[in-house]
Amino acid sequence: MGRNFESVKIYVPQGSLGTGAFAEEVEYAMAWGPHAMALDAGSTDAGAAYLAKGISKNDRGSVKRDLGMLMEAQQKAGIPLLIGTAAQAGGDLNVDWTRDIALEIAREKGLTPTIALLYSEQPAAVIKQKLAQGKVGNLPPLGDLDEATLDKCLHIVALMGPEPYHAALDAGADIIIGGRTSDPAVIAAFALWKGAPAGPSWHAGKIAECGGQVTSANSGQRGLLIEIHKDGFDAEPASPRLTTSVESISAHLLYENKSPWILTEPGGELDVTGCAYHQISATKVRVTGSVWRPKPYTMKIEGATGDKYQTILLVGIADPKVLAEPEVFHDHMLLRLTDRVQAALNLDPGAFDISLRMYGYNGLTGFKPGGPPPKEIGLMGVFTAATQELAHEIAKACNPYFFHMPVRLNDPLPSYGWAFTPGEIDRGPVYEFVLNHVVSVDDPLELVRMTIITDINAPN
Repeated sequence: MGRNFESVKIYVPQGSLGTGAFAEEVEYAMAWGPHAMALDAGSTDAGAAYLAKGISKNDRGSVKRDLGMLMEAQQKAGIPLLIGTAAQAGGDLNVDWTRDIALEIAREKGLTPTIALLYSEQPAAVIKQKLAQGKVGNLPPLGDLDEATLDKCLHIVALMGPEPYHAALDAGADIIIGGRTSDPAVIAAFALWKGAPAGPSWHAGKIAECGGQVTSANSGQRGLLIEIHKDGFDAEPASPRLTTSVESISAHLLYENKSPWILTEPGGELDVTGCAYHQISATKVRVTGSVWRPKPYTMKIEGATGDKYQTILLVGIADPKVLAEPEVFHDHMLLRLTDRVQAALNLDPGAFDISLRMYGYNGLTGFKPGGPPPKEIGLMGVFTAATQELAHEIAKACNPYFFHMPVRLNDPLPSYGWAFTPGEIDRGPVYEFVLNHVVSVDDPLELVRMTIITDINAPN
């Protein structure tokens, strides 16, 4: 297939590398004749810990299984394999972790791919320079960025668009392992590189970002086949047993997006206001009318901190008086715990935080539900402070109240059931995303570094 565009077929094996690819789907997709394979490998959904620690949410064995299957298919078909946001967070450590697995697979299976590594982690000094130049903007709900916030970050990444993948393809890469990347960008990248129209390419990338979630399987474990042509694109499952529908395809622009019509990406925005969706068959939907509008190039940045620590206490409560008035109990308990910590440890109110979560009542929502009293409550106390030692001491000071505190002081003392003993469970650092900003760049490759591996046996 030459660089001149006619149509492009992309196989998206799954929504996130390591969630469990299906061998029969890979075989079916390869028979379909894709020109490339592309998939996302990460997300911020699971929280900041994976960026802060440079680790993967998915276990190594599952990632190796899926990646091995795809690498064998890649070499057999002679088509590129593009992976975005390596190992959940896309930091440098995450990219290197995935690289090591790919090299291990290649050596064990006798594969000889050229592997490109795309790094988009940023030193704080680089973002500080951009900040001084007035090239950093904030995204709601966060306000303007300051240097102190950057200094707290353990790792900072910039979300890549498709252009770094184009550079890797130009360099002859068979497999591209990318750092933090816009989810649609890694899937749209190959089609754009081949000269496909931007509107359908970006729209297809968005639809396929979670693999088969837009099919009747409703699961990111399943794969999706997308074919981008001059007037639009087609989407169908990577299994003949599954289906897609106009509803399932059209609704996906609402997924992780504030607008049902506009999707903002590096270098522009996708407008689907004028799109038409056609049910070609039970398995295939055709989309036409996608429009891409170029905009000044910006890259979203994400940064994770870990400068606070937590200890938790967990008890089960079946006392009927507590169950009859859980809100009164919550407020009374929180007041007593706060007073206890201030008196026992001589701490100012701003030096610690106590959160009480009542599972079985409103532990998830925080709302005050109506209806009958709960049958039981799992009460979790979360104690946050500047050090682990302090968080632990705060929890210990509060421990007696989790064992016996009544709804009202003059009531007989109840007993609650400890989930574990000792009751204090140290959680370690509290990881938090503190950046929700964009950086203006003159060149899409400005904040990206590329390494090419041609000898899989060379030292890393």
